[in-house]
Amino acid sequence: MTGAARPVRRWVPPLSGTELVVFLDRLRGWSPFDGGALLDDVAAVLDDVPPPEEDTAQLAERLSGHLARLVSIAVAGEAEQDPTAAQLVLRARTLHADPLPCGRQEAIAHLRRLGWTANELHDRLTVIRCLKEAA
Repeated sequence: MTGAARPVRRWVPPLSGTELVVFLDRLRGWSPFDGGALLDDVAAVLDDVPPPEEDTAQLAERLSGHLARLVSIAVAGEAEQDPTAAQLVLRARTLHADPLPCGRQEAIAHLRRLGWTANELHDRLTVIRCLKEAA
């Protein structure tokens, strides 16, 4: 047997240096889903007493973030095959795109819609086993 050399292709990385930097930045900025924080925010907006006006924008931003994360989980878990989950994902996307209204009553109503949708989507994803049950 002779040691005939076979040509070997040079290895090429799957991402460029710039793409690796973007990937690393996203990885560093990632945080795991926190069902407890979601439920705390939902409780704050669905309570009988509306949240203080100074907390409205921050709560809306957090709830919108929860909705975006739940939609990502639903899409990754192929939850949209479930008709109820698909309907909730569509509602979540719509609410996520809506800005916070200016009037106090309208802002509270928007917060409550965000809260109900986040809670319902969270519950549905738990039922169809895309999420583990939150504490």
